[in-house]
Amino acid sequence: MMIYTQHYASPLGTLLLAADDGGLTGLWFEGAKYFAAGLSPEHTEAETPVLRDTARWLDLYFGGRAPDFLPELHPIGSGFRQSVWRILRGIPYGQTMTYGEITARLCTETGLTHMSAQAVGGAVGHNPISILIPCHRVVGSNGSLTGYAGGIRKKLALLELEHIDVSRFTIPSSGTAL
Repeated sequence: MMIYTQHYASPLGTLLLAADDGGLTGLWFEGAKYFAAGLSPEHTEAETPVLRDTARWLDLYFGGRAPDFLPELHPIGSGFRQSVWRILRGIPYGQTMTYGEITARLCTETGLTHMSAQAVGGAVGHNPISILIPCHRVVGSNGSLTGYAGGIRKKLALLELEHIDVSRFTIPSSGTAL
């Protein structure tokens, strides 16, 4: 299966977009943790309808508007990760959700009484389609802005772009998300 890539110059830095014939498979900030994870070394720089739609979506988003459409997404991951990413897609523009809320929703959906918060955090952190699958909207239950592979400053900027009051959140003083 052929993978197509394109670069997008965002106000927060260059993004790498990747797509196959099924939809968008990746969107990463250059230099981010897990940058281009899972991207086949055999890919070609080209403009495709999905990449064009993604660039249009990003133009609206970085222009300060909630896009009214979503390009076709094709994230590759385990069933568990797919379940977490589906919940992330349901977090509305301008709102946040905690890791605990995601865990509780997964427990309800699966009928489990307990689930590993670390597993949920790992699935959020390994989201291959940043911004469109809005892992930046996930915060710690204590109000900590933690766990964003693009870096905490980018997470903060994305939340502010969505007009979220970030004054109620704290920035961790150390950790891998900085």
